[in-house]
Amino acid sequence: MRSNVIQILRIVSMGLLLSFGLVQGACAADAFGGVRYKTVTIDGLDIFYREAGNPENPTILLLHGFPTSSHMFRNLIPALADEFHLVAPDYPGYGFSAMPKVDEFEYSFDNVAKIVDKLIDALGLDKYSIYLMDYGAPVGFRVATHRPEKVEALIIQNGNAYVEGINNIFWEPIQEYWKDRDAVNKGLDNDFWKNVKAAYNQPNMSNEDALRFLVTLGATKWQYTNGVRSVEAISPDNWGHVQPLLDREGSQEIQLEMFYSYGTNPPLYPEWQEYLRSQQPPTLIVWGKNDEIFPAAGAHPYKQDLKNLEFHLLDTGHFALEEDGQFIADTMREFLRKHVVR
Repeated sequence: MRSNVIQILRIVSMGLLLSFGLVQGACAADAFGGVRYKTVTIDGLDIFYREAGNPENPTILLLHGFPTSSHMFRNLIPALADEFHLVAPDYPGYGFSAMPKVDEFEYSFDNVAKIVDKLIDALGLDKYSIYLMDYGAPVGFRVATHRPEKVEALIIQNGNAYVEGINNIFWEPIQEYWKDRDAVNKGLDNDFWKNVKAAYNQPNMSNEDALRFLVTLGATKWQYTNGVRSVEAISPDNWGHVQPLLDREGSQEIQLEMFYSYGTNPPLYPEWQEYLRSQQPPTLIVWGKNDEIFPAAGAHPYKQDLKNLEFHLLDTGHFALEEDGQFIADTMREFLRKHVVR
C-alpha cells in the first residue's frame, strides 16, 4: 500500500512540475509574443515603432516603403515573433511618428537614416538583419554601410540599389525633378504619365504637380493593387490607414522633399554595391515581379555582387507582403535559421 501511495505522489509531483513548466513557457510567450506599440524620443522627435518577440532572439529591423509605414509589417511581425525579435519604426512624417513641418526638419534619406541609426542605439540593438523595401532600401543601405559589422543578413523586397531598377517610364519625370524642381512637362509624355496629365486636363503639367498625384487616393490604391493576382485579396484597410495620414496638412510638402531627396540615392549605388561585394551579407530576395515602380530589372543585378543569395521572383506587385505574406514569412524563417540563428 505504502509503495502505491509513493508512486501516486511521484506521478502527481511530475504532473505539477510539467504544468509549472508549461505555465512558465506560456508566460514567456505572452511576455514576448504579442506586438508592442512603443514610442521613443530621438532628436526631440517622437518615433513610433512596433516590436515583438524576445530581444534575446535574433533581431530583424523592418524598414518600410512609401507611402506606408510599419503598418505594412502588421502581419509579418506576429508570424515571426515566436523565433525572432522584430522592430519596425515609422520614419518622421510617416505613420504614427512625429510629423514636423518641412521648415522644422530636413526630410532627406540621409537624415531619416540618421534617425534610424539613433533608434538602433537607443534600443541597444547590437546585431540585426534588415528588411529593405522601397524607401527602406536607401535608408537601410545607409545604415548597413555605416556599421556593416552589425548586419547579419539582408531581406530585400522591391528595394533598389542599381540603375537598372529605375530605368523605366515611371521614374522619368522624377529624374527630371531631381535636375530642376521647376521643370514643366519633362518626362511626362510617356504611356504612364500622359494618363495623369489627361486626368488633370493639364497638357503642360509641371513635374511637381504630376508628383503630387502620387499622394492621392487613386495612386495609393494603384500602388497596392497594380500587378497583383487578385485585387480581392488586397485589404482596403491599407489605403484606409495610409491615405488619411497622407492627407494631413503639410504631408504633400514632405513627400515632395522625399521625392527630390531620392535623387541622392543613385550616386551612392556604387558604394552600396561595393558593400555587398566586400561584406557579402547573406541575402534573401523576395521581389514582386509585376511592380511597375521597382520592376524585376532591379532585382537581377544583385546576382552580380552577392555569392550567398537566395532569389525569388513572386507573381505579385509592389507590396508583395499583401498577397504573398505567408510565403515570405516562411522563407525568411528558413533562410534566417540557416544563416543567423545560433
